[in-house]
Amino acid sequence: MKQVTTMIFAGMLGGAVTLAGLGLYNYLSKDDIPAAAMPARQVNFVNSKPGSASVPFDFTQAASAAMPAVVHIKATAKPTTANKNLSDSPFRFFFDDDFLFGQPGPQSGTGSGVIYSSDGFIITNNHVVEMADELEVTLYDNRTFDAKVIGTDKKTDLAIIKIEASNLPTLPLANSDDARVGEWVLAVGNPFDLTSTVTAGIISAKGRNIQLLESRDAIESFIQTDAAVNPGNSGGALVDAQGRLLGINTAIASGNGSFQGYSFAIPIDLAKRIVDDIIEYGSYQRPLLGVNISELDSDAAKDMGISISQGVLIESLVDGGSAQYAGLQPKDVIVGVNGRDIKTVPELQEAVGRAKVGDVLNVKVNRKGDVQNIAVRLKAAQ
Repeated sequence: MKQVTTMIFAGMLGGAVTLAGLGLYNYLSKDDIPAAAMPARQVNFVNSKPGSASVPFDFTQAASAAMPAVVHIKATAKPTTANKNLSDSPFRFFFDDDFLFGQPGPQSGTGSGVIYSSDGFIITNNHVVEMADELEVTLYDNRTFDAKVIGTDKKTDLAIIKIEASNLPTLPLANSDDARVGEWVLAVGNPFDLTSTVTAGIISAKGRNIQLLESRDAIESFIQTDAAVNPGNSGGALVDAQGRLLGINTAIASGNGSFQGYSFAIPIDLAKRIVDDIIEYGSYQRPLLGVNISELDSDAAKDMGISISQGVLIESLVDGGSAQYAGLQPKDVIVGVNGRDIKTVPELQEAVGRAKVGDVLNVKVNRKGDVQNIAVRLKAAQ
């Protein structure tokens, strides 16, 4: 009897333990249990980077540095000047219809400029100021000044104007040679008379010749971008992501005058060389290599028996020019200048255009398969 009683007690105790366990399980399964009481489990994140959905750069610092150094330019022409019909000009979209077609009274257009020195020298485009009889500059802080033209260079579409002011904000200069395709840039200017406008894009190409300037010996080696540029941006700043001045916005590729995907800027390394001369001498002191040239292609390379397909082919020499004096020859292919690779005509034009009269260039040529380096002392353009 005692053994049976013990067995019954043990069964009751086991049942109680089981019931208690089930009760505890049900309690732990309730939704309102604190998270800390839930068992922890390792979570694996695969190919996930913090902030991967964010924009590549924060442009606020670059924009805030650039905007105070970019000015609004109002160019006004008297009727006698404005009556010149500019409908065939490559820059016709810069002007309004009254300016183009000579409606009664003074006509005006607007553009942009970049403060180059704290004492009031401003870079802009030649086409912004060339038809103007009066220029008015408005700064970022809304101060206005009359401006005068110091000098222009039509073959690069650059100009320097001057206002009487001091302690003006300026931008550090980038090295446009170091800029790379795919790099982020900002365009800062006054499109459609909307002051202090900033747009962003990337560098789409370098050394681009779009045959915009009419002169046969014009220098076109534009930085191409997809930052939105419209009428009124002319002469404004192309700025890198660090807020440094990379170029001067000059043109757009457009059939209707508005942005359609590509814009073009003069590299600052070339612009600086030209505007420094304008400030010092009143005009650009341009050196010439003294060659007639074309771009090498694979057919020409095959005919000459050389293994390269990029470079600048010398077609002929100018009598008494720098190249002839130095010993360059027709059918030489220029492939480098001062250690910089040269593949296109715009690249060569820019390299020579950035030099000074009297400078010696180390010109690397492929002469019938033999690579030579030839020192060329540059003479002034006649």
